[in-house]
Formats: sequence, structure tokens, C-alpha cells
Amino acid sequence: MKDTIALIDGDSLIYFEMGKPTLEEALNSLDGRLHQMFEMTHATKYAGFLTAGKCFRYAAAKTKPYKGNRKKGDKPIIFPAIKEYLKQEWNFISIPELEADDLVSVYHDPLKTVICSPDKDVLYQNKGIHYNYGKAETIIVDETEAMRFLWKQMLMGDSTDGIGGLPKVGPKTSAAWLEPLLPHEMPEFVLNKYIIMFGYAEGISKFAETFKLVYMLKSKEDVLRETGIELEELVINDVKPLNEDEWL
Repeated sequence: MKDTIALIDGDSLIYFEMGKPTLEEALNSLDGRLHQMFEMTHATKYAGFLTAGKCFRYAAAKTKPYKGNRKKGDKPIIFPAIKEYLKQEWNFISIPELEADDLVSVYHDPLKTVICSPDKDVLYQNKGIHYNYGKAETIIVDETEAMRFLWKQMLMGDSTDGIGGLPKVGPKTSAAWLEPLLPHEMPEFVLNKYIIMFGYAEGISKFAETFKLVYMLKSKEDVLRETGIELEELVINDVKPLNEDEWL
């Protein structure tokens, strides 16, 4: 695409680099990784995003704590320094109540932007061309695939984030159920599965809760509905040159 804009999920960038022996090595490696993204996506402009504290999903999770299964512990001392570097030197932004996943999804335009992330949720819930910077591979997702991925998540949940879904429904079962369905048939099918499993009232309640937890917000209207925040226009940065002598 001409004049491609790279939309970068910055959260994982920090985790990739925070294991480096020194902060200087981490920041040089980070610069190199960003420019690799620009080269692979042919991006001439970019916008970067970071998660700002706890998002709206923590309050929405009633059955289990959101991301409650993740290990807790002190982050390496260079973690905040890398995050601040992304903000100050690369103009990455964060917005209260929203995850970086949501922001790349909201601002994504399949005709103009490429999502850069290693996170399967954001890569496969959005149609278009994406770049997995964890595996250095390009991914193309059409609208049907994106819808099927969302409703597969609704059926099986996400144990990493503490999202239950339907008990004993895994990848094979959910894929087999959804394969013959058209996109517009999937919501009612999944809702009926919740009602069969939990009963009418509880099924509808669990369905609504799970949807809030797994659905990547995809528009400014989504953001306003879930957080009450009115998003501003996207601030786009020009790709700056890299001194390859400092690229680790």
C-alpha cells in the first residue's frame, strides 16, 4: 500500500526488550525492531500505543478477575524507562481505560493502515493486512475470518486473560461449530449455546460479560459506549531515519 501507516501495539515491545543486559542495549534494539516493522510494512508514517493502567474490562469482569491468571511480580527496573522512551522519543500515546489492542483496532483502516502486534487477539479480530513483529510475518485476515475468530473466542474463552467461555469447549469444538455458519448467523448461534449451557437469564448475562472481555473495540462509538471517552483524531508521525551503526 502507498504511504502505509503502521499502527503499533507497544505493550509487547517493552517485554521483548526489557530482558537486555543494559538500558542502552534495550533502547538500541527497540529502535531496530521498530525500523524493521517500517521496512517490512513499507510504512512511511506510524502511530504507537501503550496501555494506560487498568482498562474498562477489569470492572466488566464479574465471574473471574480479568487477567487474574497472569503471574504477578515486580517488573525489571528498566521497564518504566523503556516505556518512557517510547512516549518521549517515539510519541507513543496511551488513553485511560483503553488497552493498546483497542487503540490499534479503533484507528485501523484496512485501506491505509497495517496493524503491528504479536497478539493473536488483535491480529485475527481485525480484517486487513497485519504484521506480527514477534514472528516477523505478514498476516492477511478477511472479514469472515475476523468474525469467526471473535465468536470462537466467545465459545472457548481465553484462559490467559481469565475469560471462561463455555465449559469444556475448546478450539476443535468451537471451530467445528462455526465452520458451516455465515458471519451473520454466528452471534445467535453462540448466544443459544450460552442459554443451553447456563439457562436463559444467566446465559444472557454471561454472554454479555464475555463479549465485553473478548471484543476489541473498533470504533470511536465503541469507545464512547464502554468508557464515556470521546477520542480525538489520530496523531500520525513521520518515520524518522535510523542510524544503523547503533542498531543491535
